[in-house]
Amino acid sequence: MDTMNRRDLCVALSTFAALTVVAGEEQTNVQAQDKMAIAPPVGTTGEPVLSVQRTFPFASLPVVKNENGETRAVVHGVLPTGEEVEMHETTLLPGHMPHPPHKHVHSEFMLIREGTVEIDNDGKPERLGPGGVFLAASNVMHGLKNVGPANANYFVIAIGRDTVGATPV
Repeated sequence: MDTMNRRDLCVALSTFAALTVVAGEEQTNVQAQDKMAIAPPVGTTGEPVLSVQRTFPFASLPVVKNENGETRAVVHGVLPTGEEVEMHETTLLPGHMPHPPHKHVHSEFMLIREGTVEIDNDGKPERLGPGGVFLAASNVMHGLKNVGPANANYFVIAIGRDTVGATPV
């Protein structure tokens, strides 16, 4: 094998350095795509940006059991348009409430899948069954109780931030 002179060594090192930079940029691009590939909207609180379509198979949702039933977290993050979104599914035992009536800054949709629930709509009771939907508006008192003989199952979609003054882009 011939020996390399200084010029050949410099050319070889420069080529190697250029290939390393290109490979590093490609890896960074792939990692960015895996992490949803866009910057979080201004004013977000550090949650992941929900910009990649995906499915959430029921069997893969983590289950948390408590004295009232069980809950499965689906997703929590920020949409590219700036809205914070959280979704979970709850199974509520007969006669139970997930918590006392309350109010908060964010709004929520509750979609009843199974059972019969009584909604506390700012002090006014309203019954909902399968297919019923309730909108809990920002800063309005609301609650929910399973008033049927079997488990009640419902999904909650929370939209917005709980910090007063936090505004989406």
